[in-house]
Amino acid sequence: MKKTYLLTPGPTQIPPEVLSTQARPIIHHRTKEYMDLFDEVNEDLKYLFQTKNIVLSFAASGTGAMESSVVNIFSPDEKALFVRGGKFGERWGEICEAYGIQSIPIDVEWGDVVNPEVIDKHLQKDPEIKAVYTSHCETSTGVLTDIQAIGEIVSKTPTLLVVDAVSALGACELRTDDWSVDLCVSGSQKGMMLPPGLSFVSVSEKAWKAVETSTLPKYYWDYRSAKKMLDKSQTPFTPSVSLIVGLKAALKLIKEEGMEMILKRHERLAEATRSAVKSLGLKLFSKVPANAVTAIVMPEGVDAEKVRGVMDKKFGIKVAGGQEKLKGKIIRIAHLGYVETFDILASISALEMSLSNVGYPVELGKGVRAAQEVLCREEVE
Repeated sequence: MKKTYLLTPGPTQIPPEVLSTQARPIIHHRTKEYMDLFDEVNEDLKYLFQTKNIVLSFAASGTGAMESSVVNIFSPDEKALFVRGGKFGERWGEICEAYGIQSIPIDVEWGDVVNPEVIDKHLQKDPEIKAVYTSHCETSTGVLTDIQAIGEIVSKTPTLLVVDAVSALGACELRTDDWSVDLCVSGSQKGMMLPPGLSFVSVSEKAWKAVETSTLPKYYWDYRSAKKMLDKSQTPFTPSVSLIVGLKAALKLIKEEGMEMILKRHERLAEATRSAVKSLGLKLFSKVPANAVTAIVMPEGVDAEKVRGVMDKKFGIKVAGGQEKLKGKIIRIAHLGYVETFDILASISALEMSLSNVGYPVELGKGVRAAQEVLCREEVE
């Protein structure tokens, strides 16, 4: 018998209280029972997003909500500025280009973070830029972007700020309204502690003005239709009913723990992971690490995919590898969502043993001890 620990940056582990809701008999979505449930969920989403604005839900992956943010604010041939510093930053540009939007990239070395001043210079140079697209946590590299600083810059212009918070929401501090984020996009399978299949976007009043004038083609993603039905406690099309039921349970857990404590928990787990990595003589890939996921550079001559395979097959610890040019070079351990102290200790222990298994000299227990020293600082209530 072998237990498995899912420590990938999506999908993430699901609490039993949420899992059990998925086994209940399904309810019909055009009923008062569902409408009452949906109303409650929509109010609780505002708490998670830290916004007073509406949050729209779609039966889709996070990429679906990313695409929706493009088709609802642009008209043909308008301009978008996007940060290209990882796989998901690249995706912003690919979506814009698919719809004929003039896409202006800010290229950032993978593992580094964009300087907000660069965005400021672009906006001063070209006031026709309609939106700035960036990722809060670039999941492919583990980098955390300074959204607050970018928001201060963009808010002083007619330009909109659109943020991919798919892996950041519920793990990294993100004050949607206070930081002037006009469209905040996320998905269900990460900090929300649900299976994949739901995506969300909060929409500011500033963004709604662009929605009203957008002429790009849209049907399923139409925010105006979604808002009209949201006012009736419904969605335009069939929702993922069981996932919405699970979302209610997940949001209840989030509110019970409280955002302040959730952020502190993620900070502590991330610090423990990074401390362990450094104690083993390994390097962090990200220059500004996020509290959602830690990207770890494998030593010269060590295949990250081989290490990852040993962690999975021998020890039951599932972590993520590198994407595209980082494949075989890094592994990514997530401390995101339904994760606690012993998940981290298990993952670090497995990392040590796996490195030893592939022939890399490592002092067993050194990383675990470093993590324990951080985790022991937790105050017991």
